[in-house]
Amino acid sequence: MKVLSSLKSAKTRHPGCQVVKRRGRVYVICKENPRFKAVQGKAKNK
Repeated sequence: MKVLSSLKSAKTRHPGCQVVKRRGRVYVICKENPRFKAVQGKAKNK
């Protein structure tokens, strides 16, 4: 999974890509082509 500075380009890479927000991070999930997975943002310390 790549850590990207900008997810704008990651959103438009493939029509099957989804942008999901979980635990303060933004993920790009792509089931058809898993190499397009990406993450942005750090989780806060507990």
